[in-house]
Amino acid sequence: MKRALKYNSSPSKLVAVALIALASLFLSIIIAAISAIPLFGMDAFSGMMGGGMTYDESNVAVLKYFQLWQSVGLFVVPAFVLAYLFGGSVIKYLKLNKQTSVASAILATFIVMAFSPFISYVGIMNAEMELPRWLEGIEGWMRQSEDQAGMLTELFVKADSIGILFYNIFLIALIPAIGEEFLFRGVVQRTFHEWTKNKHVAIWVSAILFSALHLQFYGFIPRALLGALFGYMFVWSGNLWLPVIAHFINNAVAVVAYYFYGTGALKADPETLGANMEYAWVAAAFSLVAVVALMAYFKIREEKKRSEIELRL
Repeated sequence: MKRALKYNSSPSKLVAVALIALASLFLSIIIAAISAIPLFGMDAFSGMMGGGMTYDESNVAVLKYFQLWQSVGLFVVPAFVLAYLFGGSVIKYLKLNKQTSVASAILATFIVMAFSPFISYVGIMNAEMELPRWLEGIEGWMRQSEDQAGMLTELFVKADSIGILFYNIFLIALIPAIGEEFLFRGVVQRTFHEWTKNKHVAIWVSAILFSALHLQFYGFIPRALLGALFGYMFVWSGNLWLPVIAHFINNAVAVVAYYFYGTGALKADPETLGANMEYAWVAAAFSLVAVVALMAYFKIREEKKRSEIELRL
């Protein structure tokens, strides 16, 4: 079974990615539902399996429990299984054996933080998107899906204690950073690169799929841009841990910001921060220029490090 799909064509590998991810997700939902019975009672099982679970604070523990299983089942487990089937050694295939310097991790953190004003501005523009009138039915469904996702996110990020804050960081920042980067950058992007022989096509197609899978259409563009940023970090460094770190920081900052907003220490709603700024486009422009410059430096620095390592070998 080891490296069972290593020599398969790239399209067949992508089919395997979809099938294994769906099978793993289905299995994780079944396990979550059954294990939820002794933890939360039969109502939790019937509510989640029957789709009757309401999005309110009385059900937040159950919803978070199922979200954890869903994230692990859809991203983490498939990434490890596929890396094993495609390469044999999970560590080597996903490039998790690369040394990560503190300086590189700090640089990746600065980049994703510098990107935040531009991403926020693009997000505002994306949220104002309107489809042609003849597509109003689709637009209504998209708005409904976005509102539902927004309600769930708002429910998840609420924290009235440090313990819940750390659990939220684990659920919303750490698990997605590991699972999504392992699967999309470590497996999907690599497979598209093998197929197209073009790293830019691989990065952008993977980023678009990464954004589309979230089913949040009015945040589609900023999420795709973030996915591309993580993709270039991975290609230029050859180290999957750097996009994982950047992804984690991006999500964790938002979680912490919502915590301080809930305590009253932060006055502005993180969701609308910058939306009413008269010169938000100026901040966005400076953000974009800064990120382009930082990414250029990142590329030179990381590729030089890789060349030096290869020479020593």
